[in-house]
Amino acid sequence: MSREEPAPTGWVLPDPALGEPGEEVLGVGADLEPGTLLAAYRSGLFPMPLDRAGPLGWWSPDPRGVLPLDGLRVTRSLRKSCRRFTTTVDTAFEEVMRACGDPRRPSGWITEQFVQAYVELHRLGWAHSVETRTAEGDLVGGLYGVEIGGLFAGESMFSRERDASKVALVALVDALVAAPGPGRLLDVQWCTDHLATLGVVEVDRLDYLELLDAALALPPAFTAPEGRRSGG
Repeated sequence: MSREEPAPTGWVLPDPALGEPGEEVLGVGADLEPGTLLAAYRSGLFPMPLDRAGPLGWWSPDPRGVLPLDGLRVTRSLRKSCRRFTTTVDTAFEEVMRACGDPRRPSGWITEQFVQAYVELHRLGWAHSVETRTAEGDLVGGLYGVEIGGLFAGESMFSRERDASKVALVALVDALVAAPGPGRLLDVQWCTDHLATLGVVEVDRLDYLELLDAALALPPAFTAPEGRRSGG
């Protein structure tokens, strides 16, 4: 999948390096145009509404949740699930995102505005999905995120069967590990109790920005043709 650089943003986004320690929301407003989104991720920000119907916020959590690629914890039961399912890449981006944004999920924040914005980012080659499928090809889990250079900014995941979202995460980590160049950064925004069991750790904002700067200099991992399938 080729990448198309969009028109640059017309907004001046906040500099996370200037944020107060522990502060999370550094700006409010702007838009979700592709150029704005890419500028935000490149600077260490990501968008999320302040509440489901509220204004658009630009977030830079301190500390930040990241998953070291050599730190993913794969249990014996998860390994069995990885053999039970098949994963694909970029075969159902919008479907994955809409499943992640199901309004029945608690704390849902993915509005139609976000779906349309990230579908366009996917069309331009900057956003990707990993799908978990049954042997019959049914979509039962997945995740999506934004990749710029060696940064993969994970946005959300969903699961309709046990371990299905975790299987997608394992496939994502495998793809990033296989890509050339050390220093790739898998950003998961916050370190929740659940993510901590998978190996996610917290890093201070300034440390995150240093990791981000190094990662952005790397080539992207997801350059394979759309619709790639991996083993089950």
